[in-house]
Amino acid sequence: MRAHVTAGVPWWSAASRAAWFLCLWLVLAGAALDDIPAAIIAVAAATWTSLRLLEPGTARPSPRAICRLTLLFMYHSVVAGADVARRALDPRLPLRPGFVAYPTGLPRGPRRNVFATLTSLLPGTVPAGGDEAQILYHCLDVEQPVVEELAAEEVALVRALYND
Repeated sequence: MRAHVTAGVPWWSAASRAAWFLCLWLVLAGAALDDIPAAIIAVAAATWTSLRLLEPGTARPSPRAICRLTLLFMYHSVVAGADVARRALDPRLPLRPGFVAYPTGLPRGPRRNVFATLTSLLPGTVPAGGDEAQILYHCLDVEQPVVEELAAEEVALVRALYND
């Protein structure tokens, strides 16, 4: 963790984050005039904290790639969810649970955490650990093309959010 906010933080990055935190405040607390002082303090504190913990990078998210990632995620969610439900309701379909090591190109840190979080939402796979070069996933069926699906998700995520 860094001990200070970098002096070279672009003003638009801080303003953008503050705007998002203000929107979050308005959604959660409403727009009462009596709450303005608390809102200012909360938004300022949240913005400062977010800039301290996660400094702005050079990545530029791609709206088109984000749409592709969303569609890919929804497709995998529906297909994997149907497969999990089918396996749970039909005792003749075998489960072959186990662990699969996925070699990722993402370094440890926020990018890998975002990827692990995204893939944890897909039915049938759960990140269970890892090291510098790979993430270990627990799978319901190790004979499914888990590594290929994770690779497609990783490529889509990198294109969508980390186009730097």
